[in-house]
Amino acid sequence: MGKTFDIGLERLAGAGVSVDVPLNETQAPPSKREGGAPGSTFYLETFGCQMNEHDSEKVAGVLLARGYKQVESAESASVILYNTCSIREKAAQKVFSRLGEYRFTQQEGQVIGVLGCVAQQEGEKIFSRAPWVNLVCGSASYRKLPQLLAQLEAGNRRVTGLETDTDETFETEVTRRDNPWRAYLTIIEGCDKACSYCVVPSTRGPERSRTSASILEEVRQLADAGYTEVQLLGQTVNSYADPSARRMRFSELLVAVAEAPGIRRVRFTTSHPRDFGKDIVDAIEAVPAICEHVHLPVQSGSTKVLRAMARTYTREEYLEKIALLRAAKREISLTTDLIVGFPGETEKDFEETLSLLELAQYDGAFCFKYSPRPNTPSLKMDDAIPEEEKSRRLAVLLEKQREIQRARNERLIGQAFEVMVEGKSKKEHQWSGHTSSNKVMNFTSREQESLGDYVHARVTAATPNSLVGEKVESQA
Repeated sequence: MGKTFDIGLERLAGAGVSVDVPLNETQAPPSKREGGAPGSTFYLETFGCQMNEHDSEKVAGVLLARGYKQVESAESASVILYNTCSIREKAAQKVFSRLGEYRFTQQEGQVIGVLGCVAQQEGEKIFSRAPWVNLVCGSASYRKLPQLLAQLEAGNRRVTGLETDTDETFETEVTRRDNPWRAYLTIIEGCDKACSYCVVPSTRGPERSRTSASILEEVRQLADAGYTEVQLLGQTVNSYADPSARRMRFSELLVAVAEAPGIRRVRFTTSHPRDFGKDIVDAIEAVPAICEHVHLPVQSGSTKVLRAMARTYTREEYLEKIALLRAAKREISLTTDLIVGFPGETEKDFEETLSLLELAQYDGAFCFKYSPRPNTPSLKMDDAIPEEEKSRRLAVLLEKQREIQRARNERLIGQAFEVMVEGKSKKEHQWSGHTSSNKVMNFTSREQESLGDYVHARVTAATPNSLVGEKVESQA
C-alpha cells in the first residue's frame, strides 16, 4: 500500500506527506475541487515500463486528491482507466484487446478511458476503433483529468486531452506513491533523438527537463517521508539539461541527490549512449549511494543497422562507453536493450550483435523482435525480415545472453552484498530483494525481516536471472 505524497514543486507554497491510506480511501474530501462526484471510483491498470508506472502514480494522486476512490476491480468502478504503452506492437494490441472486453458489458454511466502513449499516438481514432471509449488523454494532460471527467459527468459523450506541453515536464501537484521505500522521479520528459523505429518523440514530445532545485526539493521531501531509494527517470535520463541558471549537469545532479540526508540509494534509467560520459562513471565510482548499475541500450551490434536506426553512434563508439564502465575501480553492472530483425539486418549484422554480447558481457538484456510502429521512418524501409527469421534470431540471442548471465552471476558465489528487503516468499525463512547493482537476491534468514530494511547476504548459488544466498552479519 503506497503513501499519498504531495510532491511540492516550486509552484506549491509547501508540501507534506499525508497519513498512509488504504487503496480505497482518499487523501482529501472533494470539497469544492473539480471532479470527484459523490461515489466516484476509479480502476487503473498500467501497461509498460517504469515511466508508465510512475505516470499511473501521478494519475492516481490527482484523482485521489479530488475525492475519487480507487478500487481493485473494473466492475466496481465508475471510471476505468488504462495507462498504455506503444513502444511495441504487442503492447498496443493488448490494450485494444482489453478494451474489447467492455464492448457489451459497459455499465450505464461507466466511463472508459485510454491514457498514455497509445492515447497520444492514436488520438481520436480510438473512438472509431472502440466507440464505447469515452476518454482519450495523453500524459501531458494528466493534471486536467478531473476537468475532463467533469465534462463527461456533465453529459459529454467523448472528451480528449491530447495537447503536448513543450514548456515543462508532465508533473502533477500530487503523486500517490505505490512503494513505501522506493520512489520514482521524472527529471526529463520526451526525446530529441528521433530513432527511426521509435514512437516516443511523437507520443511524449521533445526533451524538457525540470529544474535541479525542484528535483532536489522533492528528494528532500521523500527522504523526510521515509523513502531511502529514489530512481531518476527519463526516456533519455542522462540527457538532462537543467533549465535554471544553476545549469547542473546530470552527473552533478546524481551526486546532489545522493547527498540528501536519508537517501541510501540513487538509481537512474534510461541512459542514451550519445550523452553518456566519464563524468557519470566518476560519480558512480566516487559516491557509494549512487547505485553501480547502468542501463545503456545499444539496440544492435552492427554499425550499418545503427545508422539505419538513426542511433547517433557506431559500434566502436558504443564499445568506448563500455570501456569507461569496465575501467572503473567500482564494478558496475551493465544492462541493455536489443532489437533483432530490423529492416535490412543481414545474418552478418546479426552475428555482429552476438559478438557484441561477448565483448560487453551484459548482466541483463531486454531483447525484442523489431516491431513496426505508426508514424516512424522505419515503416518506409525496404527489406523486411520474415517473422520466422526474427523469431529464430531472437531465440539465438536470448540463449547467448542467458549463458553470459549465468557465468556473470556464478562468479559472485561467496561474495556478500547489501540487499533491500522487498518481499517474503511463501517458503519459510525465504526473502527477496535487490542488490545495489540491481541483481535479484533470494536469501534465507531465520529472523523476521522488515520490508524496506537493508541486510547483507552471501551468495551461495546463482541462476541466469538471480542470486541465491543467506543472510550474514553486516559488513564493516
